[in-house]
Amino acid sequence: MREIITIQVGQCGNRVGQKFWEVISDEHGIGSDGLYCDDVPPQLERISVYYRENYGKILHSLGKYVPRAILTDLETGVLDSIQSEMCGPLFNTDNFIAGITGAANNYAKGFYIGGPELIEAIIELIRGEVEYSESIQGFQFVHSLGGGSGSGYGTLMMTKVKDDFPDCIVNNYSIIPSTKVSDVVVEPYNTVLSLRHLIEYSDATYCIDNEALFNIYFKILRENTPLYSDLNHLISLSMSGITTCFRFPAEINSDLRKLAVNMVPFPRLHFFMPGFSPLTSRMTNYKGRHMPVKELAKGIFDSNNILVDCDPKKGRYLTVAVIFRGILSVKEVEEEMGELQEKNRRYFVKWLTNNLKISICDVPARGLTESATIVGNSTSIQEVLKRILDQFSIMLRRKAFVHWYTGEGMEEEEFTIAEEAVADLIAEYQQHDENN
Repeated sequence: MREIITIQVGQCGNRVGQKFWEVISDEHGIGSDGLYCDDVPPQLERISVYYRENYGKILHSLGKYVPRAILTDLETGVLDSIQSEMCGPLFNTDNFIAGITGAANNYAKGFYIGGPELIEAIIELIRGEVEYSESIQGFQFVHSLGGGSGSGYGTLMMTKVKDDFPDCIVNNYSIIPSTKVSDVVVEPYNTVLSLRHLIEYSDATYCIDNEALFNIYFKILRENTPLYSDLNHLISLSMSGITTCFRFPAEINSDLRKLAVNMVPFPRLHFFMPGFSPLTSRMTNYKGRHMPVKELAKGIFDSNNILVDCDPKKGRYLTVAVIFRGILSVKEVEEEMGELQEKNRRYFVKWLTNNLKISICDVPARGLTESATIVGNSTSIQEVLKRILDQFSIMLRRKAFVHWYTGEGMEEEEFTIAEEAVADLIAEYQQHDENN
């Protein structure tokens, strides 16, 4: 098996990662103590992609499955909390590493001050996890772009990992901030400064927009006061769906590189829009309620089900991957998706043929009988990039809060370099939209 190592950075990254492990452990029959407690053959067939098996002195012949995960932050709070919670025993305690100063919601403090203090220790941990792997395929980072640790420390770590393991694929699950939930005025700075590195070093970036998550809870699920745990639930649905083909038997998009080859027509255009159907709240259980293929297919192309606040119909899909889960008719899925693509042909670029890939997995998602996940590489992602860049540029023109960044060792010209990099990315998406 080709292994994937998960690196969770910052408060948001660790909370989202914690929820991800909770969900996929349930799907693989792994209890909170790491022991397998089910009897479904597909659950263990590719278990070693995300877990490694330990044989301890106490357990003797009993195998304990430990996530191939490293949990890190520039302060101890969230890591101490995770270790004390029910899922704490699941993780390898040696793979928790924290600083003491925090990043104070400042990209520069995470990238230039706090991050470098921990980076060598983190790289050693990563090398240790790689040694436990037979043939590592890549890394997935889970982090927020709005905070100091997730943005500065997270992107610093990503650049080091890519330099040390250039042949491995680097995936990012990146949470994009929203003014609806923002409590940090400098989030646009942190986000754009991070995007500069994601453009260069990431092979695939799954954009998860807090704006879209809140809209889903307000408009679709009719809940007015969602908690962060509610938002993390939605993120975990999409992460579980995206990683399905890596974790269970599949023919298409069955590893990180195959997915990247199918999804990224140009190196810089690797910012994806994930979506999920049916959307459920944390307290809802759809198990036993059957969803017709037609309804699932329609749902994943609905802008309300996309975890990014933009309308795919205002751009064009370069490539699309759809993962169906549950006991479904392959013929019905292919017919329905073919009909749907033909009906929406104007929303797909004309110069790419066969740019819609479909995978079907018999193992259902947690709490659902049938579900579908979409990963779209669409030119409409520029709407989100423009929103963030506009907020960034307004502040930068007045040099507001810049002294907090230069005071941590960052050069002022880095703001301009990052601004130009994101503007160029937007222009490239626009070019391929217009060249349709």
